Amino acid sequence: MITACLDLEGVLIPEVWVNVAEKTGIEKLKLTTRDIVDYNELMTLRLKIVEEHGLTLQDIQEVISTLKPFDGAVEFLAWLREECQVLILSDTFEEFAIPFMRQLNMPCIFCHSLVVDEAGHIKDYKLRIDDPKRRAVEAFQGLNYKIIAAGDSYNDTSMLKAADQGIFFKPPASIAAQFPQFPVAQDYDAFKSEIQKAMERLK
Repeated sequence: MITACLDLEGVLIPEVWVNVAEKTGIEKLKLTTRDIVDYNELMTLRLKIVEEHGLTLQDIQEVISTLKPFDGAVEFLAWLREECQVLILSDTFEEFAIPFMRQLNMPCIFCHSLVVDEAGHIKDYKLRIDDPKRRAVEAFQGLNYKIIAAGDSYNDTSMLKAADQGIFFKPPASIAAQFPQFPVAQDYDAFKSEIQKAMERLK
């Protein structure tokens, strides 16, 4: 059986922290895994900035409430779920993801969680496990699933390498150039085509 493992931000929904940056005017919050390879380094920087500016979880959730999945994402995901099992593997947090999951008709998601105090300040974050996307792919392969994985950034590359077939969706050109072994889709029609080709190869 084939399972598709998809990144969330940049593939199905906008980048949450980028939108928080645009809403608050805090430019450094625009940095993502496209800019900083080490996720722990990136999150340490984000939490430091959030603390310095007194942002609360509610402030971020208010920005999230204004966001919607990318045009065509709901339809694409509905199509994919008819074709195979689908799992969202994301480095976002439960506290950010749930509103989007409702809009995407509640696909299964594996992500992280935040540590929030009684006043709503984000004090820390809890990773489910180190390198969770790759390890999830390998765990499902251990159950004899064939995995098609797709993402857009540095933090997806270990997952794409581990998968039976990896695909980039709208990555920065600089990242795609570093990993030429992965085909690149720039829209959902091309994404469907690459997934269909991957499924044929895995039969």
